[in-house]
Amino acid sequence: MDIESGTYQNIVKKESWRTVLTLAYQSLGVVYGDLSISPLYVYKSTFAEDIHHSESNEEIFGVLSFIFWTITLVPLFKYVFIVLRADDNGEGGTFALYSLLCRHARVNSLPSCQLADEQLIEYKADSNGSSSAIPQSGFAASLKSTLEKHRVLQKILLVLALIGTCMVIGDGVLTPAISVFSAVSGVELSMSKEHHKYIEVPAACIILIGLFALQHYGTHRVGFLFAPVILLWLMCISTIGVYNIFHWNPHVYQALSPYYMYKFLKKTQSRGWMSLGGILLCITGSEAMFADLGHFSQLSIKIAFTSLVYPSLILAYMGQAAYLSQHHVIESDYRIGFYVSVPENLRWPVLVVAILAAVVGSQAIITGTFSIIKQCSALGCFPKVKIVHTSSKIHGQIYIPEINWLLMILCLAVTIGFRDTKRLGNASGLAVITVMLVTTCLMSLVIVLCWHKSVVFAIAFVVFFGTIEALYFSASLIKFLEGAWVPIALALCFLAAMCTWHYGNLKRYEFDVQNKVSVNWLLSLGQTLGIKRVRGIGLIHTELVSGVPAIFSHFVTNLPAFHQVLVFLCVKSVPVPHVRAEERFLVGRMGPKQFRMYRCIVRYGYRDVHKDDVEFEGDLVCSIAEFVRSEAAMATETNEEDERMSVVGTCSTYMQGVEDQGGSEQDDLDKPGTSEIRSPKVKKKKSKIKKKVRFVVPETPKIEKETREELMELTEAREGGVAYIMGNAYMRAKQGSGLVKRIAINVGYEFIRRNTRGPRTALTSPHASTLEVGMIYHV
Repeated sequence: MDIESGTYQNIVKKESWRTVLTLAYQSLGVVYGDLSISPLYVYKSTFAEDIHHSESNEEIFGVLSFIFWTITLVPLFKYVFIVLRADDNGEGGTFALYSLLCRHARVNSLPSCQLADEQLIEYKADSNGSSSAIPQSGFAASLKSTLEKHRVLQKILLVLALIGTCMVIGDGVLTPAISVFSAVSGVELSMSKEHHKYIEVPAACIILIGLFALQHYGTHRVGFLFAPVILLWLMCISTIGVYNIFHWNPHVYQALSPYYMYKFLKKTQSRGWMSLGGILLCITGSEAMFADLGHFSQLSIKIAFTSLVYPSLILAYMGQAAYLSQHHVIESDYRIGFYVSVPENLRWPVLVVAILAAVVGSQAIITGTFSIIKQCSALGCFPKVKIVHTSSKIHGQIYIPEINWLLMILCLAVTIGFRDTKRLGNASGLAVITVMLVTTCLMSLVIVLCWHKSVVFAIAFVVFFGTIEALYFSASLIKFLEGAWVPIALALCFLAAMCTWHYGNLKRYEFDVQNKVSVNWLLSLGQTLGIKRVRGIGLIHTELVSGVPAIFSHFVTNLPAFHQVLVFLCVKSVPVPHVRAEERFLVGRMGPKQFRMYRCIVRYGYRDVHKDDVEFEGDLVCSIAEFVRSEAAMATETNEEDERMSVVGTCSTYMQGVEDQGGSEQDDLDKPGTSEIRSPKVKKKKSKIKKKVRFVVPETPKIEKETREELMELTEAREGGVAYIMGNAYMRAKQGSGLVKRIAINVGYEFIRRNTRGPRTALTSPHASTLEVGMIYHV
C-alpha cells in the first residue's frame, strides 16, 4: 500500500484472481464478523416476549421465512448488487455517498472550497467512470438546481448524513455488548438460571474491558487471526445447521416460501409485527460491506458473501428452525437460543469459537467507528481528536483514545444496565435499521445525480427497499421503552455536539472572511512590512484561501519582528477520499518577489493520512522551492493584486539530501553543480534527534540571479527553523443574538473547544515551535 496517497489498489481489472481470492478471504475477518455472529441472538430476541413457539410450528417457520428473505433482499440484492457500485473512488460508507453528492450537486458543507478543487483527478470522476462534469437534463437537472439554490435542503442533507453517522457510533456501543453477551450466554445451559446470571455479566464485562484496552496496540499484530476465526465459525454453524436439518426435519426448506410469512402475520397479527425487531438482527453488520469497501475490492466482497457467508447463515438459521420444530417443550424462554440446537458434546468448543468470533465482530465495528469519526472530523463535522495510526503499512487502522474510552464506558453501562439480549437487541436493531434507511435515501439521490439514471429507477429503489426497512424501523421504534431509547439518546447527544461544532466553525470562518485584511494594506507597509525581519520561516495558519487573516494584523501590531519568509498556510479537506501526492499543494505568491511572502494551500481527502511535522515541513518548503523554479522557467510576471496559484506535488525533484544533526552526509550535500535536485525518502529512526533538511541550489546558468537569490534565502530560512503561528479563537455571540445562538456559541461550542484538541493537531506541529495568537470572535 502506498502510504503517501493512502489508497489501496482497488481496481479489479488490474487484480489477478489470486489477489481477489486473497482479499475475499481477508474480508471475512474485517467485513463479516458482525453479520456472521447474528445467529447467536436472532431467534432468542424474536421469541423473547411478543410471540411463542407453538406445536403448529407456524411461528418458527414464519420467522425462518422472514429471515431468509430479509437476508436475500437487503444484504444480497441491495448491498452486493447495487450499493457497492456507489463507491467514492474505492471508498464506501455514509460519508462516501455524501461526498459524491457534494461533488455532483455542489452541496458541499465545507466553507473553504475553491474552483481549483474541482480540477482534482478524483474530484472529476469516480471509479465507475461517471464524471461530475457530464451535463444533466430533465429531472436530474432540476433536482440539482433545487439543491444548489436552497440552503435549507443542503442542511437537511448534511443532517441526514450526520444522523447515519451518529447511529454508526451508537452501533459501536451496542454491537460489542450484544455480541459478547450473547456468546457468553452459552454457559446458561450448564447451570441453573439463578447462578448463570452471576457469571454472564462479569465475564462479558471482563472481555469487553480487555477488548477496548488492547485497541491502542492495533489489529495488525493479531489481524491475521481474524479471518481464520470467522471462517472456523462459519464452518461450525453451517455444519451444525446441516446436521440439524437432516437429523430433525429435512423438510424445513419448505419454510423458505413467502407463504409462511403470510401465515405467520395472519396468526400473530400485531404481536408478529412487533417481533420483527428481533428478526431485524439477522442483517446486523450488512452496512459493513459498504463501509469497509476501501480496504478491499468490490469483487472480493461479493465473492466472500455469495460463496460462503450467505449460504452459511442460511444453513445455520434453517438448522436452528429444524431443531426447534421438533422441540416444543421449552423449560424456559432463555433456552430457545442458539446453543440449545448445538449437540451437547460440542457446546463447549463452540462456545469458545463463538466468543472469539464475537470479539472479532466487535473489533470490526469499533475500527469502523474510529474511521467514520475521522472522516467527520476531516470534513469539519466533529471536534478535533487525537488520531493514532497503529500501522505504518495498512491504511485505515487507526486508534482514537478519547473515543475508545468513551465507547468502553458506554458499552459497559448498557451491558450492566440491560443484562439480557432482549433489550440489547431492541437497541441494536434500531441503530442498524436507521443507518440502512439513511443509505437508501442518499442512494436514491446518487442514482439520479451521480449515475444519471432514470428517476423511475430511483423511485423504485426507494419504494422497494424503503418499504422493507420502514417496516422493520416501525417494529423497532415501538420498543422505545424496552431499550430502543438508547441509540436515540446516543444519537441525539452526538448529533447535538456535531451540529454545534459545525455551526461554530461556519460562524468562525464567516468572521475571518469579514475581518480579513486586504493584500494592499500589507503591501503598503513596505518590503519589511514595517517590522524587523528575522531569520527563519513563519507559517501563519489560517482557514482562509485568500486575503490576510486578522490574526496576522493582530500579531504584527503587538510584536516588532517577524520571519524573513512568510507562508500563509491553509490546511483543508476536500470532499474526496484521497488527494494524490502530485496535487497536494497549491502555491502562490503574495506581493512582489522581494517581500518573500507565499500562500500555500494543502489539500487532504477525508481518508488521507496527515504527515508528521518533519515530513510536512520538508514537503512544504520543497513545494515553495519548486514553485519559484517553475515560475522562473515560465517567465511569468505576478501582479501585486493577483494571486496566481500553481499545483505542486509533495515529492518533486528539488531536495538534495537529508541529514541528522552531526550526521555524516555533509560532504555529499556540499557538492553543487547538479542540474537536478532530488528528494529521497526520509528513513524513520527511533532516535529522538530532529532531522535537518538542506536544500542545495544548483549552479546552472539557466536559473536567473534573482531566482537563485530567492532560493538561497529560502534555504537559509529553512535552516533557521520553522515557527507555527496559529489563531486561538474565543467565540462569543454578539449582542442582540437570539437565545439559541447564545447557547450554541457561548456554552456549547466553547465547552467543546476547551475540552478537545486545538488547531495544532491538524498540522501535527511541534510544541516548541508553536505560537498561538488569541483573539475574541464576536459572531
